Amino acid sequence: MAVKFRLGLIINPFAGLGGSVALKGSDGVAEEALARGAKPKAHLRMQQALEVILPYQQQIEVITASGDMGESLAKEMGFDVRVVHSVDGKSDASDTQAVVKHLLEEELDLLLFAGGDGTARDVYSVADDNMPVLGVPAGVKIHSGVYGITPHASGMVVKMLLDGELVCLMSADVMDIDEVAFREGTVRAKRYGDMLVPAEPRFIQAVKMGGIESDELVLVDIAAEVIENMNEECYIMGSGSTVAAVMAEMGLENTLLGVDLVQDQQVIGTDLSAEQLLQLTQESFTQDQPIKLVITLIGGQGHILGRGNQQLSSELIKRVGKDNIIIIATKTKLKALEGRPLIVDSGDPQLDRDLCGYYQVITGYHDYVMYQVANPDLN
Repeated sequence: MAVKFRLGLIINPFAGLGGSVALKGSDGVAEEALARGAKPKAHLRMQQALEVILPYQQQIEVITASGDMGESLAKEMGFDVRVVHSVDGKSDASDTQAVVKHLLEEELDLLLFAGGDGTARDVYSVADDNMPVLGVPAGVKIHSGVYGITPHASGMVVKMLLDGELVCLMSADVMDIDEVAFREGTVRAKRYGDMLVPAEPRFIQAVKMGGIESDELVLVDIAAEVIENMNEECYIMGSGSTVAAVMAEMGLENTLLGVDLVQDQQVIGTDLSAEQLLQLTQESFTQDQPIKLVITLIGGQGHILGRGNQQLSSELIKRVGKDNIIIIATKTKLKALEGRPLIVDSGDPQLDRDLCGYYQVITGYHDYVMYQVANPDLN
């Protein structure tokens, strides 16, 4: 009998809950997020990853925790499942750590986990230096380098391992930020250590670059270009310092790490949740008026959707339409990608495919570059 691929599986069921309801994280606020109407999506993110390896399910033994932490989804998808940790009630960080402790005894081929930076920290706190891990991005904050660029990309890496391709291992940073400071508009990141991940640069994300853009003149030029072309439509203003520069030039208050709504160069909604954005743009949508979305990229990673702006739901993006997405960035940030494409991770794989293509990125006043959005895992 052939030896099966031993796949450790952990799902943090509450990962990403705070994103769509504008809480900018889930650590310690899961109950509040649920009360605001947030819907758990971590299992869907893991499902997208596992769908890539469904043809190999007879070759895989999934070793996991009970219920929503992995057992339910893996069994539903037809995998051979063995439970090594039972969850009593709602799971928390201690359950993640307990599962990892059990998995250390299983001589895994890979530990696949779905969550955000907090989950990565929980895994790191227990995992040893020899345990290969890979994250499926499901959280609000994804600064750590242990995650695939999308759930599908994470699945592609596992597929490469199952196909026997030569995949090296590398050390990747485990990062996290202070969510209390984050909700107050301050990014305070810290490196906690590193874990071994499959070294496939097409599918594994780079660690986010820190700091605020120093070239203020470039930001002013970008802002001037955006403002000159503004009209009466609704403008959804994404997060980040580059978008904040546009708001500052209009003399408007801005939620640096949230999403605001502007019309006639006046703020009509601040720090909005996914549901609030849908409600506030409904009138424009029913009147067939265009809705514009102004977004920038995360330095070093290249993500324009799905990292820190989960308020921009797939339903909202479809409402906006590809042609009404305005990408702004300094050439310094684009050059730092070293030719890698921009990435979208909306949570809807078909929408991600539809959004791929070349965009005219605003890089200054009457200054543009053509840059590609092309998720490597979808090619």
